[in-house]
Amino acid sequence: MIGLLEHVRGCLESYLPELIAIRQDLHAHPELGMEERRTSAVVEGRLRDWGIEEVERIATTGVVARIAGRQPGGQIGLRADMDALAITEETGLTYASRFLGRMHACGHDGHTTMLLGAARYLAGNPDFAGTVNLVFQPAEEGRGGARAVIADGLFERFPCTAIYGLHAMPGLPLGHFATRHGAFFAAACPWRITFRGTGGHGGAAPHRANDVMVVLGSFLQSLHTIVSRNIAATDVAVMSVGYAHGGSAESPSVIPPDVVVGGTARCFSEDTAVILARRLQQLATACAQAHNCSADVEIAWRAPPLINHAREVEVAVAAAIDVAGRHAVDRDAEPLTAGEDFSEMLKIRPGAFVLLGNGEAHAEPPSGLHTPHFDFNDALIPIGIAYWVAVVNRELGNVK
Repeated sequence: MIGLLEHVRGCLESYLPELIAIRQDLHAHPELGMEERRTSAVVEGRLRDWGIEEVERIATTGVVARIAGRQPGGQIGLRADMDALAITEETGLTYASRFLGRMHACGHDGHTTMLLGAARYLAGNPDFAGTVNLVFQPAEEGRGGARAVIADGLFERFPCTAIYGLHAMPGLPLGHFATRHGAFFAAACPWRITFRGTGGHGGAAPHRANDVMVVLGSFLQSLHTIVSRNIAATDVAVMSVGYAHGGSAESPSVIPPDVVVGGTARCFSEDTAVILARRLQQLATACAQAHNCSADVEIAWRAPPLINHAREVEVAVAAAIDVAGRHAVDRDAEPLTAGEDFSEMLKIRPGAFVLLGNGEAHAEPPSGLHTPHFDFNDALIPIGIAYWVAVVNRELGNVK
């Protein structure tokens, strides 16, 4: 395995510029979840151009390619996500998003490209025993893509005894890896509450209004007791407010009849998720009733906790070491309260998720994920491809 990355780089030399061009083209044409029509057409077209015949659509905008080795054997899955975010790009890059309000701010353009590169490499070097299913998933960013592909028969149509995923991580040194056994990413839950009152004249007759602004103030004060007074100090949970809307700056004397507040909840166990949801409902209802108002509470857990499986973490760690060396692999990384819907797949099949260091790319200091200045580092492409090849080597035998 010594020199795997160098070997892959050598094999990629003739077409690495093409892969970089694909990545930058995807970056320039971002599409939101379940709208990845152009992206999936690019993916499907490239796979077929490279002689991969078994390519199918899944969940409308998803794509799965099947590559069989020269010998029979096991079946594994490699997964990348394809969707962009509703953010206006501010990188100033020549290949920046052509669409106001949409950009690849999370590296999914790079994830897609690395898996495409792995597909091309594996198709030309099928000296392994078994089948590799390459899953190009739509709608990871909160629009239910993992659930959609599972519902469309992902694991029935493309059987996998194990499935693997990765994510580029800014701030982590270029080409370094991080993962852990057990809970790695948090369950993610956007919530929204509408408080309804009567409204009224804030100057002449505030005493006649059921004032939702008073309810909102009481609720915001109480909200942060959910974690501190209901969740054990040894557990981890987050409850944050992201927005509040009510009334009008043009009518400051009017008490509005309703106000909307929303945010996110995060945790690492489903038991904790139940507590967070219950207390959010109880507090919103109690605060509203105390002021003769009502509360409509919407809670939607978009992804369960991402729980890595022990055997597959060992496979992932070994593959990462094959590529980057032991010094560049953190096998006991801190859990992250970010959400990742690859967790849905890990509830059904064993697998492992790793972070792959994006380095600094174009920004100094490096820009974080989900920010207007983030860009995937193209120097990561051959490293990601080599990692996928190493996973196949570890699961199905050497790719020569």
